[in-house]
Amino acid sequence: MTDKPKRPLSAYFLWLNSAREQIKRENPGIKVTEIAKKGGEIWRSMKDKSEWEAKAVKAKEEYEVAMREFEANGGSTAANGAGKKRGKASKAPAKRSKKAESEEEDESD
Repeated sequence: MTDKPKRPLSAYFLWLNSAREQIKRENPGIKVTEIAKKGGEIWRSMKDKSEWEAKAVKAKEEYEVAMREFEANGGSTAANGAGKKRGKASKAPAKRSKKAESEEEDESD
């Protein structure tokens, strides 16, 4: 198993990790999903996010340095499937119906 660096957290997730305990204290008995919803509401209403955005930029720079070191030391992003494209698989070609095939045969005769 490789020690590939993990992708950095976004500004929102850095903030949420620090604010999670406070949200729990202010809302006793709150469910995990409700903590995330409440966190999203608070984050959207925040005026100054610069502290968290700066931390996210720093985390991303550290990640990029770690990735360059990882790749320079023989680590490969494709080795563990991380380089795979995301998205839908390509569709197989549509099968032609028997009706379409028989119509083509009629036309060629």
